[in-house]
Amino acid sequence: MTRTLAIDCATEACSVALFEGERLIAGDCRILGRGHAEQLVPMIAALPGKGRADRIAVALGPGSFTGVRVGLAAARALALAWGAQLVGYPTLPLIAAMARAKHSDEPLSVCTTGGHGEWFVQHFAADGAALGPLASLSPADAASQCAKLVAGSQAEALVALRGSGTALALWPDARSFALLTPAELTEDTAPLYGRAPDARLPGTA
Repeated sequence: MTRTLAIDCATEACSVALFEGERLIAGDCRILGRGHAEQLVPMIAALPGKGRADRIAVALGPGSFTGVRVGLAAARALALAWGAQLVGYPTLPLIAAMARAKHSDEPLSVCTTGGHGEWFVQHFAADGAALGPLASLSPADAASQCAKLVAGSQAEALVALRGSGTALALWPDARSFALLTPAELTEDTAPLYGRAPDARLPGTA
């Protein structure tokens, strides 16, 4: 069976997990906010065999620019050093999969912290299929568009703003990586920022 190291530090959470096939061997998840670069490598090193695996799966975002880059840099370096396969996955479908493990019979929306006061939002059917691409929305727009069931770091804030619905406060957790389907994994590990970068080169539109 393939041994997989999962790394997810694209959001306020920082998590790592080691799997044998779909079986979780060990893992750790911490809500840090900041400091992912300092915490990530020691968390991996604390796993059995220092986390060494045949495959490395890393969260591509959306989330913070820094967190996404930290996770990708670590995953790429380890994949090169170990000769391991490198795959990526988006964070919002992982949160949706975690939510479906608790509420498997209804559609849901995932709502997480974005940039400049906006929230990242994506909608999912009851079977887990994405109903459209992710979007970066103002809280008001997110509240008007989301399903009754909302999961993610901003779920409670969205339900409070709207005044109705069910909130599941969830952050992506690498220990739940096995909930993803193979179709949600990609060999294209370009970062998924979810919005345009703040800085622009001189002369760009």
